[in-house]
Amino acid sequence: MLNTMKKHGLTLALYAALATGITSAVYLLTQPTISQQASLQQKALFDQVLPPSMYDNQLQSECYVVTDLALGSTKPHRLFIARKGYMPVAAILETTAPDGYSGAIQLMVAADFNGHVLGVRTLEHHETPGLGDKIELRISDWMTKFANQTVESDNDPRWAVRKDGGMFDQFTGATITPRAVVKAVKQTTLYIQQYHQQFESLPRCEAQ
Repeated sequence: MLNTMKKHGLTLALYAALATGITSAVYLLTQPTISQQASLQQKALFDQVLPPSMYDNQLQSECYVVTDLALGSTKPHRLFIARKGYMPVAAILETTAPDGYSGAIQLMVAADFNGHVLGVRTLEHHETPGLGDKIELRISDWMTKFANQTVESDNDPRWAVRKDGGMFDQFTGATITPRAVVKAVKQTTLYIQQYHQQFESLPRCEAQ
């Protein structure tokens, strides 16, 4: 009886070791492909918010970490510096709209250093389907309305939904979501404008 149990235990241990080895081998073989696909997807998203003609550097290698409550939360946010002929010309900054209807909304904002918005996209949200989810590009082009707008100041009255006297449409039956996004885009654009000279002193992103 004892010998049989030992035999079965050894067999199970061998199978477990074999399964672990196979899993590790598959991971090592597929990791480069997965990383490459993730990099391509990120580059495609960059191209949506920042015209490729504006810069000539490798954005993904110019990644810095920003931790500032002005960006909607105290969690680290990634920032990418765009350069033309080695000169910084714009930045892409991941930011947070903390006051969405169903929680925080994660955004990507691209802007130059003069308060000019180049593009905005939603990275993650939990807004109500059919109402607040119009911040997704696959559902609505609402997010494209930020491109080519300029933030004059923190008190710029245009940067609000029309219900509040601003220039951005709210959604039918849902004002909280667009209001939160407009506020976050404005604050992030101002942040890029006000602090761009300090960006290169920020800590670098860890290698992916």
